[in-house]
Amino acid sequence: MEELRLGDLVQMRKMHPCGSDRWTVIRVGADIKIRCSGCSRIVMMDRADFTKRVKKILAHAEQPVRGTNEIDE
Repeated sequence: MEELRLGDLVQMRKMHPCGSDRWTVIRVGADIKIRCSGCSRIVMMDRADFTKRVKKILAHAEQPVRGTNEIDE
């Protein structure tokens, strides 16, 4: 899998109950935190689960976020 950065847009294998399968990465480390693009629900999972469940990285962040673990929108 490609390098994962804050702000990346990823597509997961299964749909979220809201109907969206696109998520924004808001924390990277031993755990990955993602925010649903459809309903803004936040889910945190360990990196091993994330790599199994991600389908592909759709878009990388315009500019990498530095100095913080989360981004506010």
